[in-house]
Amino acid sequence: MARFFATCLAALLLSFPAHAQKDSVTIGMTLEPPQLDPTGGSPAQAIREVTYLNIYEGLVRLDHRGEIQPLLAEKWTISPDGLSYTFTLRTEVTFHDGTPFNAETVRFTLDRARAADSTNSQKWVFAPIAGVEAPDARTVTVTLKQPAANFLYGLAWGDAVMFSPASVANNRTNPVGTGPYKFERWVRGDRVELSKFDNYWKAGTGSLRRATFRFIADAQAQANALRAGDIDAIANLAGPEAADALKADRRFAVVVGATEGETIVGLNNQKAPFNDLRVRRALSHAIDRRLVLAGAMSGYGTPIGSHFSPLHPASVDLTDLYAPDLAKARALLAEAGHPNGFAATLRLPPPPYARRSGEIVAAMLARIGVRLTIEPIEFAQWLDQVFRNRNFDMTIIAHTEPLDINIYARDDYYFGYRKPEFKSLMTRIDATLDAAERNRLYGEAQRMLAQDAVNVFLFQLPKIGVWNASLQGMWENWPLPANPLAELRWR
Repeated sequence: MARFFATCLAALLLSFPAHAQKDSVTIGMTLEPPQLDPTGGSPAQAIREVTYLNIYEGLVRLDHRGEIQPLLAEKWTISPDGLSYTFTLRTEVTFHDGTPFNAETVRFTLDRARAADSTNSQKWVFAPIAGVEAPDARTVTVTLKQPAANFLYGLAWGDAVMFSPASVANNRTNPVGTGPYKFERWVRGDRVELSKFDNYWKAGTGSLRRATFRFIADAQAQANALRAGDIDAIANLAGPEAADALKADRRFAVVVGATEGETIVGLNNQKAPFNDLRVRRALSHAIDRRLVLAGAMSGYGTPIGSHFSPLHPASVDLTDLYAPDLAKARALLAEAGHPNGFAATLRLPPPPYARRSGEIVAAMLARIGVRLTIEPIEFAQWLDQVFRNRNFDMTIIAHTEPLDINIYARDDYYFGYRKPEFKSLMTRIDATLDAAERNRLYGEAQRMLAQDAVNVFLFQLPKIGVWNASLQGMWENWPLPANPLAELRWR
C-alpha cells in the first residue's frame, strides 16, 4: 500500500510543471516622461529610461561600458578623410506596426532630424550632415560637411533612433519602433506597460514577456515599494539615505555607480545680476559643494568644478578654483554693487537631489546676503518656464546627456552663455579626429567655463541602483539613461 501511495504521489508531482520562471519585471522611476518620443524636443531623461533599446533602436548603440556597438547597422566604414560614413543595415527588421526597416527609413529619419523645423533636442548630432544616400535597401551613405569626431557617438544616443514614417506623427503617445519590446499602454500618473515583440529581428532576445515602469516621485515611497515587492527594481534611488538600510536587507542588491549627470546651480547669464562675472564668482565661492553632497546626497557623488564627467579621460579637476571663501564672496558682491546682497528666485524641479540641494544652497547664500525665494515646480513647468522660455533666475538640475559640454556653445540654451571663443573652441574639438589632441582641447573648454563661472558646478550625480537580488542585468553605471529590458533575466 505504501508503495502504491508513493507511486501515485510521484505521478501527481510530475503532472504539475515546476515553478514557472518569472517572466515580468516592474521598474520604479522618479519622474514620469512628458511624452514618449525622444526626438520630440524634450530633453527629459525619463523618456530615454523607458524607450531607449526597448521600444526604439538606432543604427548603433552604447553598451553598459559606454562603448559604441552595432545595432540596426551591422557594420560601417568611414572614409579616410572622415567625411563619409557607409552603413550596412540588418535585413528582415520590421517596426512594431509591420512596416519594414530599410535604407529609405534611415534617410527619412536623418533628414527629419536635420531639417530646419526639427524639434530634436540634440540637433548638433545631425548638423554636420551634408546629404544621405540610399543606393539600395541595405546600404546608407552619410556625407558630412566637415569631419565630426563625435558623429558616430551622437548616433548612439536615444535622440538618433529610427522612426517609421507611418507612425512618426503619433509617437509621443503611441510609440512604434524596432526594439525588442512594444508599447502596450500608458496610465498617466502611474505607469507605462510594454510587452515582448515576438517578431524582433534577433531571435531569442529577452526572457521577459512584460515590463512595467512605475512612477514614484517620493524617495521614501520608493524604498517602501521595494520592500513591499510592489516594484522589482529602481535604477537610481531618489533617497540616498535609504541605501545603507537596503544594503542590510539580503533580498536586494544595492549597486553604487555613476551617471553622466553634471548637477549644477543653473544661472541666467542674460539677466541681472547674474550677467556680472563678479556675482557669479561670488556665488561659486559661497557654495561649499562638498557640504551640499553630504547634506543632499548622503555623501554619494563626486564634486565637479566644470561641466564635465570626472570619468572621462579628458577631465580636469577644477574643484579648488572656487574654494569656499565667504570673505571673498562678499568682497566680489560689493565690487559688483551689491554690498548687502540681493534677492532672487530659485526654481526647483521635483527630483529630491534638486529640492534637497536647493535648501542647502539657499542657506549658504544667505550668509553673503543673497536672499532666495524657493519655488518648487513640476517638471513640465520646469521645461516650459526654465528650459524653453528662460524665465528664471536660478535653478538646480542634473544634465544627464554624455559629453554634453557642447550645450554651452548654443546661444539660445537656457542659461544664456554666449561666448564666441567657446563656440570656436567647440568647433575645433568636433573637427579634431586625434583623441589626445581632442582631450587637450576639452581641458581648455572646461577651464573656460570654470573661469567664467557660467553656473555653479556642484557634483556628478551618482547612480544608486537597488533591485531584487534575483534580478540580473541592470546597469551599474549610466553612460546614458537606459534600462535595456532585453538584458534582464531572473535566476
